[in-house]
Amino acid sequence: MGIFNRISDIVNSNINAMLDRAEDPEKLVRLIILEMEDTLAEIKAGAASQVAERIRLERELERAAAKVQDWDQKAQLAVSKGREDLAREALEQKVWAAQHELDLTSRLKEIAEQVESVQGDITRLQEKLELARQKQGQIAQQTQRAMQRQKVEKHIYQVQNHQAFARLERIEGRLDRINAETEILSHMNNNNLDQKFRDLEWQGAIDKELEALKARMAEPASSAV
Repeated sequence: MGIFNRISDIVNSNINAMLDRAEDPEKLVRLIILEMEDTLAEIKAGAASQVAERIRLERELERAAAKVQDWDQKAQLAVSKGREDLAREALEQKVWAAQHELDLTSRLKEIAEQVESVQGDITRLQEKLELARQKQGQIAQQTQRAMQRQKVEKHIYQVQNHQAFARLERIEGRLDRINAETEILSHMNNNNLDQKFRDLEWQGAIDKELEALKARMAEPASSAV
């Protein structure tokens, strides 16, 4: 597993933890970007160390190859001078230098592969970071629109509720007026009925007085006969 894969697992784990806590979307994206930036800086620092090691190994390999060539030339010189003993010693040093050259070559190949892998990780992480920054702008706009919409909906809800209560109050006031008018009419109707009965009683009394008057007026005429 490469460095990028391991870092991705860590980032994803932290992201999931933040999602579980129901963080603010815009804040969550900012935290993701910060974490990716820190991760990118860490990977670049590691890559710089590996590149420095590769450069050191390349220089050492050049020196090892030069030593192999140098001991080979010395062995040839010793043979030309009839000094096989010196030639053998020179060839022994050449073998050691050649082995060291092989070791350095193997190590350099390993470091080069690591550097290439890390550089690929850096490229992919930079692409992810750029994408996250683009998403940050989009999410910021979406969050702003969502908050504005929520604010508008709350305002509409409050206005609607206020209007509803106002309408209820007007209806109650109208009902109160209707009840009051009904009570007044009922009272007036009762008074009119009472008055009618009083009028009847009054008319009865007048009729009696009229009959009595007629009777008194008829008495002298009867007496005279």
